[in-house]
Amino acid sequence: MSTAPTPQTTVERALATALYARDSGARDRSVETALDTAASLLAADPGADAELARRGEEFVRRAWERGWQPADVVRIVRRDLGEPQLRIAAELIRTESRRYPEATLPARWAGQLAALGPDSVPPWQAPDRFSYATAALELYRLLLRLPAVEPVGPVPGESPATAAPRSVHEPKALTRIRALLAKAEATDYPEEAEALSAKAQELAARHSIDAAALDAGGEGRTVPGACRIGVEPPYETAKAILLDAVAEANRCRAVWNSAYDFSTVVGYAADLDAVELLYTSLLVQGTAAMTRAEASQRAGGRKRTKTFRQSFLMAYASRVGERLTAAAEAVSGAAPAGLLPVLATREVAVGARTDELFPRTTATRVRGVGDEAGWTEGRAAADAARVHPERRGVRGPGPGQGGG
Repeated sequence: MSTAPTPQTTVERALATALYARDSGARDRSVETALDTAASLLAADPGADAELARRGEEFVRRAWERGWQPADVVRIVRRDLGEPQLRIAAELIRTESRRYPEATLPARWAGQLAALGPDSVPPWQAPDRFSYATAALELYRLLLRLPAVEPVGPVPGESPATAAPRSVHEPKALTRIRALLAKAEATDYPEEAEALSAKAQELAARHSIDAAALDAGGEGRTVPGACRIGVEPPYETAKAILLDAVAEANRCRAVWNSAYDFSTVVGYAADLDAVELLYTSLLVQGTAAMTRAEASQRAGGRKRTKTFRQSFLMAYASRVGERLTAAAEAVSGAAPAGLLPVLATREVAVGARTDELFPRTTATRVRGVGDEAGWTEGRAAADAARVHPERRGVRGPGPGQGGG
């Protein structure tokens, strides 16, 4: 006489069927058949829901152990799957993260968790159990196959030994920077946006120098950290160049991972905060300027395409980099002489930490820009949206220059 399967048995059978089916690349019939079979098992056993969710939390935890963070997982799920899987992933991330005292969560996780949105009704309570089970299994397949990436912080629950302490309150400088950039994004006047963005960068530079001075006067030196910033299509090459410019301007280094749509930015905490704020705002300003420029081109009877937009953003990133370099030199020249060795030491430390995380990076020339009007408009837009400091790293070509 056979016994009824336990919830654990049902889930084990379903996962064994669905997660390890061989995928030849494009979604083939064998994978679809395996997913259908496994989803049918789960849909027929409501008692397995809690165990299925628990196993999902385990897969999320394994992602953290391989270096991923909440925003990274959300980004890859949105790109490779869809809204149902995204909702399930968000619920699993929220639930798994509640296991740890808030004080033991890595820096920047609070913001990433908040970006998931409010808690929702558990997806497994949806009336269509088969669809939910299929979406969950597709998500678990993706989580299982995530490779290890360079860690940018400790795993939740593990207290870092060398991380700089972070206040629960945002520094006043960052609050002011955020407000200035919000005004720059909202205005329709390029000159006003330029002035507001320039003021924001000045505050960021001062904030960085103040943090360096405070660290130098303390008992223990902090060390560079790292964060990831999404660099998503379309026009991801131009966006990566823009982020590189902002990072170098703020005494950080950026390394782009084109396969997973993010750049890892290495630097000290205050500088990383500035990079996130400034890059996000400049990208918003640049995209808005590109839209206006394209509309103007079309009004003049000239049809513009993807080539125009790509050229525009490449030029915008290039010109922002030039302006950042000039502003960086001015800020460095005004720093107290006694602080210059401290700033130099921190720059060396950032470089060393980057080399430690990425010992085998490669430099790539980007492909040429083919639309002269887009390039010209992009540089003009950069002149009307500014920010500051120095730039190295990825360099974009000028109009008509080729790439390898």
